[in-house]
Amino acid sequence: MSVIKRSHGKEQPYWPAGPFKIRLPFVHYRWEMAETIQGMIMFVVSMAMIPLLEKYLGLPYDVALAYVVVCGIGFMLPNLLGVPMVPGWITPAIPVVLLFLGNFEPGPESIRALMGLQLIVTAIFFILGITRLGSKLVNLFPASIKAGILIGAGIAALSGEISEGGRLANTPISLIIGFLVTAYVLFSLNFRDYINKHKWAKVIAGYGMVPGTLVAMAVGWMVSEYPLPAIEFGFSAPAFGEMINYLPFTVGLPTLEMLWLAIPTALIAYVIAFGDIIVGKSLLDRVDHLRPDEHIEVNVDRVHLVTALRNLIHSIFAPYPGLAGPLFTGAMATIAERYRHGRSAMDSIYSGAGVFWIVGFVALFALPLITLFKPVLPIALSITLLITGYLCISVGVEQVRNATQMGVAGTMGVVLAVYGAGYGLLAGIALYFLIEWRRKESEESKKEAEEPIEVVEN
Repeated sequence: MSVIKRSHGKEQPYWPAGPFKIRLPFVHYRWEMAETIQGMIMFVVSMAMIPLLEKYLGLPYDVALAYVVVCGIGFMLPNLLGVPMVPGWITPAIPVVLLFLGNFEPGPESIRALMGLQLIVTAIFFILGITRLGSKLVNLFPASIKAGILIGAGIAALSGEISEGGRLANTPISLIIGFLVTAYVLFSLNFRDYINKHKWAKVIAGYGMVPGTLVAMAVGWMVSEYPLPAIEFGFSAPAFGEMINYLPFTVGLPTLEMLWLAIPTALIAYVIAFGDIIVGKSLLDRVDHLRPDEHIEVNVDRVHLVTALRNLIHSIFAPYPGLAGPLFTGAMATIAERYRHGRSAMDSIYSGAGVFWIVGFVALFALPLITLFKPVLPIALSITLLITGYLCISVGVEQVRNATQMGVAGTMGVVLAVYGAGYGLLAGIALYFLIEWRRKESEESKKEAEEPIEVVEN
């Protein structure tokens, strides 16, 4: 129960604070048990960043865990400040960020470079949020280039996992089974039919990525692809004191060259993140009309400002390869699906989205959960990246209308995945003006250019 009640058809109660709207659990919304269970399991996704922090930034495990705690604070901010979405990383940009970090030596140099990248991302979100120019900037990008960014990010995400030396080669059974189960639950048209007919399928679907992740972990333990956990009791001890040795206060600020090199990656990250905002808004629009008891306000400018704040916090206290993004797509889709079933199922969209990451943050200090999932952290990250790769490619293909745009997008995507953000953007812009762009289009040529891709069957 909550202290302040919502009137039918009104916006969820809040305390006004400038451009933000503050909402607290038990005060402004009730506690949700389904999201409590999800948060206790899916917090492992936030911990899945630890292997990347160790590999690319050279952090010890306990310092990396402290970084994850900072990220957990950031995950709670959007709902606290009036954004009705489940935040996450800019997940499709992770492979592109890793390509950028590959230019620097793990340790102080890569930490400084990542800080520079995240400061530029902060500036982009803040400027476009405060001036309300976000949607206009994204609309300047042709559809083929936006598609190329998404396809490139998708290829990079998939190839990083399935290429030689990737996690698929080391843990093929658990990763393949976990990915297939997760993809089936999230995307299968056949499973969607089961959801409409059977209650058990609806319950499974309500937990999103949880079933596939748990299956992958169980299989990994059974076939000895991952060591069995040594469960400990008590509270975890992130190395906050030692963390200062791995922050800009100690390692120094990024150079101008680092900032210059980071600009293409930052632009790509923003375009992907803005796409996440659109996806999140679409998910909310899809269920808002089914719940006349609550008015959901989606303020894109507020989303920009909160995302800028989160990236700024990371820049100073925990430079992060995942960056700070506006949407955790899998969790948001799951929560939106349960929200549609009425107030008895979920009091408010804020109660579902808020409880999810509050529990996820608290779980970071639960040593039994930490030690249970510690051996299988790579599998959680792998499934997240594989699902992200699938989504990026499918959404990217939806952006194009004809074979010419598909050719530009596909070629740009491959260049981006292989050579990084800078070369990818250059290739996309060059191909767009060389192949797709026309100074003057007659009605006939315009019609010809917009003819859809057709599949010819022999």
